[in-house]
Amino acid sequence: MRMEEALAELERVQTQLLQRISKLEHSYLPSSLSKNDTVQDAGTDTVARLSSILRSNGVPEFSFKRVPSDYYDWPLEARRDALSAASIHHLCKSIVLVNTQAPANVVDCTNRNNSKYYVVVVQYTARFNAEAVKNFLYSLNNGSIAKKKFNMRLAPEETSMELTGYGHNAVTCIGMKTDIPVILDEAIVKLTPDFFWLGGGEVDLKLGIRTSQLIKFINPFIVNCSSN
Repeated sequence: MRMEEALAELERVQTQLLQRISKLEHSYLPSSLSKNDTVQDAGTDTVARLSSILRSNGVPEFSFKRVPSDYYDWPLEARRDALSAASIHHLCKSIVLVNTQAPANVVDCTNRNNSKYYVVVVQYTARFNAEAVKNFLYSLNNGSIAKKKFNMRLAPEETSMELTGYGHNAVTCIGMKTDIPVILDEAIVKLTPDFFWLGGGEVDLKLGIRTSQLIKFINPFIVNCSSN
C-alpha cells in the first residue's frame, strides 16, 4: 500500500511539474498574444494592414508591440524585456541585399532563384555571413551562373525603402511593396520557443510571430548564413 501511495504521490508531483513547465513555455506568448496588445495598436494603418495579411494567410499567432523612441539605444537585454521575448537571440531584423554583380538582364525579383534583391532575416546576436548567401545562390542555380556573378551587399537605404515600403529600422518581410524573395537564417528556425520578434513596418513597432507559421506563409529559403 505504501508503494502505491508513493507512486501516486510521484505521479502527482510529476503532473504538477509538467503543468509548471507548460505554463512557463506559454508565459512568453500570453503577454505577446493578448487581445489588449492587439487592440491597443489596432488603430494604426500598418497594424491593421499587416494583421489582415497574416490572418488571411494562415498566421494566427502574432503580436504587435510599440517601443519607446530610444529603443535602439538600449542593450539587447532591455529590448528583450520590453518585448517579453524568450531571449536576446529571439530579437531579429530584416535587411535588404542587392546583388551588385548580377547579369545585366537580372534587374528585379521575378526569378527568386536569381533575384537582384533578397531580404534576409537574421538575429541581432549573430554575425551575418554574405559569403554563405553567395554560395547558397550559386548552388541553388546548379552552378549555371558563375560564382563571380553573385556579390551580395547591403542595399542603399533609399533602395530598401523603394522596394519594401518601409524605412530604416522598420523593415519587415510581411506586406512588402515588392515581392522580394526572403532568406531566413537557419539559426532562427532552431530557436526555442519558435516565436521571434522583428520589425513591424514602423520604427517604433515590433512584430512577434510564430516561426513555423511564418515559414508556411512566405516560403523563405532557409540558409545557414550567420555565426555567433
